[in-house]
Amino acid sequence: MKKSTLYPMALVISILLLIAIVYMIFIGRISDSGWLFLGFFLTLAFGFSGYKSVKGFVFAILIFAGISISLYYPDFFTEMGSLKLTVLIIPLIQIIMFGMGTTMSIKDFATVFESPKGVLIGVSAQLLIMPIIGFLLATTSNFSPEIAAGIILIGCSPSGVASNVMAYLAKANVALSITITSIATLLAPFVTPILMKLLAGQFVEIDILSMMWTIIKMIIIPIGAGLLFNRFLARGTQWINRVMPLTSMFAIGLIIIIITAAGRDSLLEIGVSLMVFVLIHNLAGYSIGYGYALMFGLSERDARTIALEVGMQNGGMASGLANALGKIATMGLAPAVFGPLMNITGSILASYWQDRPTIEKSKS
Repeated sequence: MKKSTLYPMALVISILLLIAIVYMIFIGRISDSGWLFLGFFLTLAFGFSGYKSVKGFVFAILIFAGISISLYYPDFFTEMGSLKLTVLIIPLIQIIMFGMGTTMSIKDFATVFESPKGVLIGVSAQLLIMPIIGFLLATTSNFSPEIAAGIILIGCSPSGVASNVMAYLAKANVALSITITSIATLLAPFVTPILMKLLAGQFVEIDILSMMWTIIKMIIIPIGAGLLFNRFLARGTQWINRVMPLTSMFAIGLIIIIITAAGRDSLLEIGVSLMVFVLIHNLAGYSIGYGYALMFGLSERDARTIALEVGMQNGGMASGLANALGKIATMGLAPAVFGPLMNITGSILASYWQDRPTIEKSKS
């Protein structure tokens, strides 16, 4: 059988599995549908991988496959013998950050001098918009204090490497995107704890110094190690540029699965409501970030960049902080939901912009 025929066949199977899921829901047996959900997402991901127009959704669909199996069978992802799998979260984030560091160099910061206006506006948008939106959403929700604090936490986190990928797909300013991500990440040990103390202090106790040290260990040191590796050891080891993206994707998926399993009961209780709040947070970040950039006279290309930088946050860092606070099953839920959703919405937005190339030059 030709490989080209496997993709449409997989999509047909995914449709049949979806029909079976709807039937199971209709007869009140959704609790017995775990393997149907897993099969649906896996066949859908495989089917989408054969078509360029929807290939960008494959990773997010695979994440949903992992989430579905962790919701139905959480025991597989909470403990392994006497080992609680939540202890893997911070090491996995450190691996992701090391991978980010290996892709960076001092040249990435040249945009600060080439386009200081764009960088200043982008970083200020990153530090202002999402934390404030997160605070407003948290205070208007009826969630428990720790779950509400998780919404603020994702807002107070910097952008991640996913925004750089989406900037490339959206024909935005990739150099500006990388610079904003890098600067926001380096500022995170100082900015995130202070913002959390100011905005989330009414929900949970925040120790600023302890949170600073956690971010330094979890983010800054691994990125620094990756930078040094890229500077001194990368020659002759180009394989790492192929291995690290796949390793990072696997690590992100595993983190989300572990958090979902740990917070399964809370997620089943407030999952739909939390998803709505998180989606509002994400979409508001795109739209307000875009408008914020245009308001200050940036070009369409740079406005797209800042929209993606604001709307797409580093859910891994937020999850690690929630885990360090011992609140992964509550405070970690919003970051776990935010990650897959932002990849879907970011892919849709990037695809939309990809077909609408910009012509004007940057005014920054």
